[in-house]
Amino acid sequence: MFWYQQPPGNGLKLMVSSTSWSHNSYEDGYSEAKFEVKRENSIYSLMRIKNATPRDEATYVCAASDH
Repeated sequence: MFWYQQPPGNGLKLMVSSTSWSHNSYEDGYSEAKFEVKRENSIYSLMRIKNATPRDEATYVCAASDH
């Protein structure tokens, strides 16, 4: 599964990818300390933004892939 962030007026940015239920890989500029991602199974993922501020305003998208 993949989580993307799209700030107003910008394109999608990959934030974090998950290849298994226990491993998340964060892109530069993103961390688990701020964006906590939990994946309970192969079709469900939840992201929590900790201490959200106006700078976090964006559309957040989760996508899944069989690859």
